[in-house]
Amino acid sequence: MSKMNVPQTMRASVLIAAGRIEVQNRTVPTPAADEVLVQVSAVGVCGSDVHFYQDGHLGDWNVSEPLVLGHESAGVIVAVGAHISDSRIGERVSIEPQHPSTTSAETLRGEYNLDPHMQFFAVPGTDGAFQEYVTIQSHFAHAVPDQVTDWAAALLEPLSVAIATGRRAAFAPGNRVLITGAGPVGLAIAQVARSAGASEILVSDISAARRETALRFGATTVLDPVTDADSIRDAGVDSFVDASGAAAAVRDGIESLRPGGRAVLVGMGLPNLELPITQIQNKELWITGIFRYANTWPTAIALVARGQVDLDNMVTGTFALDDVEAALNSTSAPDTIKSVVDPRL
Repeated sequence: MSKMNVPQTMRASVLIAAGRIEVQNRTVPTPAADEVLVQVSAVGVCGSDVHFYQDGHLGDWNVSEPLVLGHESAGVIVAVGAHISDSRIGERVSIEPQHPSTTSAETLRGEYNLDPHMQFFAVPGTDGAFQEYVTIQSHFAHAVPDQVTDWAAALLEPLSVAIATGRRAAFAPGNRVLITGAGPVGLAIAQVARSAGASEILVSDISAARRETALRFGATTVLDPVTDADSIRDAGVDSFVDASGAAAAVRDGIESLRPGGRAVLVGMGLPNLELPITQIQNKELWITGIFRYANTWPTAIALVARGQVDLDNMVTGTFALDDVEAALNSTSAPDTIKSVVDPRL
């Protein structure tokens, strides 16, 4: 293994149980032959991190042993495994936080995000990036140019969710798009739709503050899902994306589609939901979900480097490793868009 001057121990913010986080000293991991060691410079706080922290579970995943949260991350390569060129040491990278099987049917189809044996940062069984150093397979440490900041490099992860969504929604020039939910992912999706040439981008959210924010990040029109419900249902859009997880938003969004339109469900809400089956059949609507991403980082890097997507101005607060709990709690504040943890502070 080749490396820079790397310490033997590091600090890690560890979820011990629901509502309980401790900063611990741990051994710096050694990269496997196909891996690199990254000194972490920025980690975005995601809603999934908040769920694990508050509830101790998310969907079918339960925190049964200590877990390091954080999967939106970036940093600098400080060591490489035996099979990786030393030339990568010192490279600034954005981390694609997954390790799929190389031989699963899903990976061989190019849909490695659907691999049932996936090891994913900050999901029980695999530690995340709220720590000073992490390892990742070399091909999932994506080099970023100088014009992509550390914050933006970390937030290429939620942008990748938005890019995967845009591909499924078939965003195209002149399209009319409805996005329900103006959280970080909704705002990223709005920017992806704008970069694809959508002519109208309607964004709905129950929060007036978030609606105002959406106008700065790609929305052409903002709507209140309660008072503007009729306008939403009658919109006749080409694509509808739900980034809220709210049952009413999904139902109204499906109704908003033109015949042959596409619905993409991104937000995590109820496990089961009643759908307007007659409309889906009569209008031949396409409805699908999004589970992470595959092959999105080159597009994400290009969009940010060219100034077509603004991630830096989505950051509304930065926190040290000692303050991860405050970072997680900050997401409930109405003026928070995206909080970032810097383990170097």
